[in-house]
Amino acid sequence: MTDLNKEAISVLNSLIETSKDGQEGFKTCAEDIKHPELKALFIKRSTDCATAAAELQSVVRSMGGDPHTSTSVSGDLHRRWVDLKSLVTGKDEEAVLNEAERGEDHALKSYKDALEKINKHNLAGIRDVVERQYHGALRNHDQVKALRNQARARS
Repeated sequence: MTDLNKEAISVLNSLIETSKDGQEGFKTCAEDIKHPELKALFIKRSTDCATAAAELQSVVRSMGGDPHTSTSVSGDLHRRWVDLKSLVTGKDEEAVLNEAERGEDHALKSYKDALEKINKHNLAGIRDVVERQYHGALRNHDQVKALRNQARARS
């Protein structure tokens, strides 16, 4: 396996963890929110993140690599923080949306870092899938931020 192939697999495995974090994070938000439309949105986003992770895992396998299958330690810690904060705030809609946005901030940073590595190491073979998923993460972030801003305006 070439060094470039190893670097590409490393980038993808990092994004798999990010996608798994998003999957679990949105699932946690869905469990913590009472508003039925938000609950449905978070469940959909959780499913979207699972699909993104599966796609990345497939690409890693096609490159001869061993794809990651779990969340990151930082994602696990963030979910524990969300759980604790939800207990304290009574699972307030705005608080849950704040934490969802923080998770999406992390996802965007992970995808931007991945795109920088792709450009730096000329990993053109994975650029299309990563760019497409980056735009999905950006959509998630912007939607969660808009919903959070609406919740703030109501309170």
